This record gives sequence, structure tokens and C-alpha cells, in this order.
Amino acid sequence: MLKRLSGLWLTAFFWLSLSGLLAFAQETAPTAAPTPSVAIVQSQPPVIQPTTERLVGLPSVAPVVERASPAVVNIFTVKVVRNDLNRFRRRAPRGLPEDFMEEFFNFPVPPPREYKERALGSGFIFDPEGYIITNNHVVEGAEDIKVKLDDGREISAEIVGRDPKTDLALIKLTSPGPFPYVSIGNSDQVKIGDWLVAIGNPFGLEHTVTAGILSARGRTIGVGPYDDFLQTDASINPGNSGGPLLNLYGQVVGINTIIIAGGSGIGFAIPSNVATKIIEQLRATGRVDRGWIGVLIQEMTEDMAKGFGVSESQGALVGNVTEGSPAQQGGIRHGDIIVEFDGKPIKQYSELSSVVADTAIGKVVDVVVIRDRKRVTLKLTVGRLEDESQPGPGLTGTTAAIDLGLTLREITPEIRSRLNLNENQGGLLVEGVSVDSLAAEVGIQPSDLILEIDQNPIKTINDYNRVLRQHPKEAPLLLWIQRGQQTIYYTLNLK
Repeated sequence: MLKRLSGLWLTAFFWLSLSGLLAFAQETAPTAAPTPSVAIVQSQPPVIQPTTERLVGLPSVAPVVERASPAVVNIFTVKVVRNDLNRFRRRAPRGLPEDFMEEFFNFPVPPPREYKERALGSGFIFDPEGYIITNNHVVEGAEDIKVKLDDGREISAEIVGRDPKTDLALIKLTSPGPFPYVSIGNSDQVKIGDWLVAIGNPFGLEHTVTAGILSARGRTIGVGPYDDFLQTDASINPGNSGGPLLNLYGQVVGINTIIIAGGSGIGFAIPSNVATKIIEQLRATGRVDRGWIGVLIQEMTEDMAKGFGVSESQGALVGNVTEGSPAQQGGIRHGDIIVEFDGKPIKQYSELSSVVADTAIGKVVDVVVIRDRKRVTLKLTVGRLEDESQPGPGLTGTTAAIDLGLTLREITPEIRSRLNLNENQGGLLVEGVSVDSLAAEVGIQPSDLILEIDQNPIKTINDYNRVLRQHPKEAPLLLWIQRGQQTIYYTLNLK
């Protein structure tokens, strides 16, 4: 009993001592910071409940597809490609007969072989009589065109007219209508961010629908002189070319045309307002007539603006004026900065080409230029742009010019400076030479300058086409080429 009481006493003493030590520690400890009056509550992620309602802002495009699909067509083309194996004869050393390889080495040269190349694309009927809009590159050079409609019918079509500069073409079904068609809308009313629908036949897959938004407008991507593309993220793939880009009213606001290689989700379409002007001319005459004033222009950069003593880098800088052109007759000089044409302001140099092209031929217009830091107003009469590469009504798209396999560019101030050419230097710059072409066989190279053909001076693409059209095919073609500081003559046997 005594041991038990002793244990209880020792336990009580231990707890009393511990309590005293804790009280002493609290009295001597430093004062803690006051507790905030607002409690901090850790946020929890919201729980998303499933819903059966469609989200606002994501409309269904099914009604657009149902209305437009019957008018969207698949276009199949066949072109005849000539594989001329006689190039071996043309490679005989100079001074030796053409059949040198065959005669002396018993090396028979096979005859030229022709084969059919098939291609496909898209298009859409915009008129119940069977008129179809598509891209020029879909039908260019085609000898046979077949159109497959949404209902499964296959009908032949003929080319009414083509416009390579804007990559547009108008074809017509040979069977009588009426046919289902879509309406053409106003591309200027589409806003960036609006939903768009593309319908076409990518990779040969019939009637594929993609949707996206208008990403940008007025894009210049270096495809042609009149670039003015709508940019969209609605998927456009090979085979979509020529198909419609529609707004949510089911109206065509663009013609799907091109994609950028490696640029996922970036496609470009020709605005409907641009296409309408071209198609109206093609339907009426089979060709497109454009205004022309005869100037070579370039971009006004900030450094150039400083050099010319102007405050803003706007307008189109005139690098060269064609002799005898409307611009020369109207008093425009190289070094002028065109800031207004026929009452329309020119802010970007690329705008001038489209404005001039759309101006009526023969119209007298006011042109405002900056010259010696002053605004000068000139008058000139708009001429006609001669484009001999355009076929007339009823032609299938081939030109009479001889295909030498060259990619050419007229000399610009930038090219003149880069190649250190004098102010009066003429010629066309060779930018590319096709493999197995006539030009490649004789040794013409990129960066060469074509100065003369058949002893005719060559300064423009029109000069080039004109001389080749006039050349008798049974005679050898004589070219005078500048390479670096040397000039060389080449002869091409066209037989």
C-alpha cells in the first residue's frame, strides 16, 4: 500500500513540474505576429457537369453543307505529255551531224513518246446553265475534262476562259441544265474571326468538309502580280483547289487555291469580289483585259523614305518607266513615289498593280506622286496590258510559244543592283531551268541573262513570247546569253 501511494505521489509531482516549465516558457517566449483577420481558403477546381446543350458560339455547319454540296464538283483532267527522247541527238558535239550517236556508235534513239497525265481538283457550279469556277492550274493544258457531280453523274466540260495571273478558270458543262448552284457572296463583308466552311475533294476523297475561321485578309505571298488572298485555318489540301469557301449563309466568299508547304493549317483563297470581276470577263470574251501604265515598282522601306526625304514609308517607288508607255507619256519618272491613283490612296506598293489593272482601258486618270519632297499631280491615259500567254475563246489553254523549259523574270531595280547591271541593261533573268528541257540540254543556267533571241532584243516577257511565236519551227533557235561578264551564243534545234 505504501509503495502504491509513493508511485502516485511521484507521478503527480512530475506532471506539476512539467506544467510549471511550460508556463515559464510561454512567459519568456517572444510575442508572435498577430493572426490575420481574413482567413486564407485554398481554392478547389470547379466540378464540370456534363450538359446536353450545344455550347454557344460553335454553330453547326450542317445546314451550309446540305445546301452547298450538290453544287460542288470533282474535276478530272487528262493532259498529253511528250517525253522527247531525241534529246540524245541534240547532245551531239558541235559540228557533227544530229544522228552522230546513232550513226557512229550504233546507238539507236527511240522515238518521242507521249503519255497521259491525269490530275484532279475541285470546283463549284454558280449558274444553273452549268458554268463552273475552278483554278487555272486545275485545267491548264487539259485535253479532256470530266466533271463528277454530287449525284454521281459524270459530264464532260469545256474551257470558256482562263486567267493565269489570278489562277482562275471558267469551264462549262456540255450537257443542258438546269444544275444545282451556289450563290456568290460579298467577300468584303467577312470579318476576321468569322466561321468559314471549305468543301472539296482533297487527295481524291470526294466531298470532304472542313471548317475554320478567317485568319487574315489581303495576303501577298508572291504567287502572282495581283495577290490578294484570304487566309483561313479551314484545312485546304491537294485536291481542294478550286472548291468553294463559304460563309454561314452558304454563300461563296472565296475560291480555295493554295497552301504553304510545311505550314499546317494555313490556306489561302481568292476573294469572291476579285473572282467575280475576272469571271465576268472570261464569260463575255474568254480573256481578261487589264489596265497598264508601264512602270516597274518596288516597296518603300523606312530607309528609302529617309533617303528620299519623306516622312512615311508609303506608296510605290518607281524603279523604271517603260519607253513609250502611258506612264512616260504622262510624265512619270523613275524615283517618283506614287501615293494616289485615280483618287485611290496607295499605301502598299502591291496595291498599285491591282488598282491599275481594274481601271478601264482608255480612261484618263490623275496620278499623285511625291517628287523632290513635293506632291505633284499628273494625268495619263491607261493603256491595255498585252498578255500574249492568254488563250482566246475556244482554246484549251496551250500557248503558241515554244517551251524552252525556263523560268524567267524581268529585270527589276533590285536585280539590276544585285547583278551590277547598268541602267540601260536589257534582258530576262533565268531563275530556273527544267530538267531534260531544251535549254538544259545546251547548257543554259540559272542567273544567265537572255539578251537576244534570233537577233531580236529581249527586254520583257512579252518580247520573249512574241519572238518565240514568230520563230519558224524548222529553223534552229539562236540565243545570245550573258553569263557574268561574258556573252555567249547558243543554238537550239527544235526538230
